[in-house]
Amino acid sequence: MPVSWFLLSLALGRSPVVLSLERIVGPQDTARCSPGLSCHLWDGDLLCLPGSIVSAPGPVLVPTRLQTELVLRCHQETDCDLCVRVTVHLAVRGHWEDPEDEEGLGRVADAELEEPRNASLQAQVLLSFHSYTTARCVLLEVEVPAALVQPGQSVGSVVFDCFEAALGAEVQIWSYTQPTYQKELNFTQQLPALPWLNVSADGDNVQLILDVSEEQHFGLSLYWNQFDSPTKPWWHRNLTGPHTITLNHTDLVPCLCIQVWPLEPDSVRTSICPFRKDPRAHRNLWRAARLQLLPPRGWRLDAPCSLPAEATLCWQALGGDPCQPLVPPLSRENVTVNEALEFPLLKGHPNLCVQVSSWEKLQLQECLWSDSLGPLKDDMLLVETRGPQNNRSLCALEPSGCTPLLSGASTRAARLGEHLLQDLQSGQCLQLWDGDLGALWACPMNKYTHQRWALVWLACLLLAAVLFLLLLLKKDHVKAAARSRAALLLYSADDEGFERLVGALASALCQLPLRVAVDLWSRRELSAHGPLAWFHAQRRRTLQEGGVVVLLFSPGAVALCHEWLRDRAPASGVHGPHDAFAASLSCVLPDFLQGRAPGRYVGAFFESLLRADAVPTLFRAVPVLALPSQLPDFLRALQGPGGPGPGRLADRAEQVSRALRPALDSCLRPQGPRTRGAGWDPGPGLE
Repeated sequence: MPVSWFLLSLALGRSPVVLSLERIVGPQDTARCSPGLSCHLWDGDLLCLPGSIVSAPGPVLVPTRLQTELVLRCHQETDCDLCVRVTVHLAVRGHWEDPEDEEGLGRVADAELEEPRNASLQAQVLLSFHSYTTARCVLLEVEVPAALVQPGQSVGSVVFDCFEAALGAEVQIWSYTQPTYQKELNFTQQLPALPWLNVSADGDNVQLILDVSEEQHFGLSLYWNQFDSPTKPWWHRNLTGPHTITLNHTDLVPCLCIQVWPLEPDSVRTSICPFRKDPRAHRNLWRAARLQLLPPRGWRLDAPCSLPAEATLCWQALGGDPCQPLVPPLSRENVTVNEALEFPLLKGHPNLCVQVSSWEKLQLQECLWSDSLGPLKDDMLLVETRGPQNNRSLCALEPSGCTPLLSGASTRAARLGEHLLQDLQSGQCLQLWDGDLGALWACPMNKYTHQRWALVWLACLLLAAVLFLLLLLKKDHVKAAARSRAALLLYSADDEGFERLVGALASALCQLPLRVAVDLWSRRELSAHGPLAWFHAQRRRTLQEGGVVVLLFSPGAVALCHEWLRDRAPASGVHGPHDAFAASLSCVLPDFLQGRAPGRYVGAFFESLLRADAVPTLFRAVPVLALPSQLPDFLRALQGPGGPGPGRLADRAEQVSRALRPALDSCLRPQGPRTRGAGWDPGPGLE
């Protein structure tokens, strides 16, 4: 970029040495050698690829030192570029090896060996130049006469004019020969920079630091360099001496340029744009870009800088799927910022959106008509393609692609293909675009959506009814399960304390829940019908409902069983009128003797009142459980296979155990003489 003499003076200072920089006129590169050498510069640049280091066959010419000098390459008096002149110092390396005298070597061989020693040395010297904006490689051919060939001695230098570079750039220079006899020389130089190019970060701000002398007066302007529109200054000041300009990092864009000029009549203004390659500036540019709708069908991309972008229309379906580009049938268009563009449309639609892409990357997307035409609609976009001989085909644009309407696909459009064709033929679809190659139609889907939701609601109601019915059936099953397990409790009324213990057990079992029948709660029925009739009725009902008969053994019950087993009948007149246990033995014993007891009967006894071996052997055909230590097994036998799990069963056993403890403790306390059947009138003659 041309740099004015004023800017170079700002960058390089005002010493006489700097002001006397040599000027090179013309754009051509040149090369010259020190006296005694000859050199030639090849036309054009080369591709520099250093090869492997090889051994020198004899004396060779190699670069030994690089030296640079700043010069000016000027096209006009005030139109100059900073240029780097490179001087390559050369020396001879290696020497001729003297062959050993051997037999068979004659004078002819000596003459052939002497000839190259008197020849000149030639070398191809490459110069490779790199900066952040430039990469060049040139080839210099150098020839040294034989008289100057002295191994290990410098022979002169070759000067190349010149490599152009930008102010403030860091340049790297390599030099080597081809073939390569030694490691290439490497030289790095930092060129002087303009003071206002010193950009530093300060939190969210960017500072442009101008460090010039106090007597220097200059104007400085910040502006957006838009190639397709006039330059508009964004910030302008006349400054003197050192100054710092603070910018917010969000203000940086690639086309933000700085213009500086001396405050003198007819001064030359020079501009530099330091943020063209700044990633922050490019991100800010896309953040600042806005798509604007221009009724009726126009639009514009507003941005502070030009953008290498393309725009196309896309169809945004309801439901959050990606916007589907309409290319083809529509084509992509290059975007010119801040310029009105027209859509080739017949009608607007809220689902039509604009996509702006740069280098095939989506940068912006706006549904411009969503504000004026309302929210997105549940419409299906039909794409009509016209071919030769007036052939046409229709497909529906979906997330999976364009689906032919009359196809066997399992998509929504394929299922409703015939209906969509009927809607199109009957004029229910809105034509959005009509071109030589096809057309676009938007067909409403509301009625099909309502039908679908009606079916969904019907299915939900049906499912709810089925679930409700299942819950009712489950509830009835639970209730039936709770009622179906009945228990008939048979015991011998040894005394009042034992009757209280039986009553506590029956009450606790009712809380599980179980349907418990016990003669304590049926004294009126016992008095009316007698214990034998009451037992038969309760036993039949319990077994018919799948219940169980519980034989609760006590000392009195064991004695009655022994009497029956010995005499096949109890002694008459020694039992109370309500003693159902004595009456039941006439039916219970045949069940055990004939093997019908398992599954119908369960035995139990209180271990603190009766020993386990006291229970007659006949009754051990069924489980006989000790209470309260075997309460979980006892409850499991009562509730059957559909009972609760082990954890819940243990909780219930603990609950029953707590209910039995007071009555059981009362039975264990010392009392007066224990009389079986106490609490009822023994009748005359038995007192």
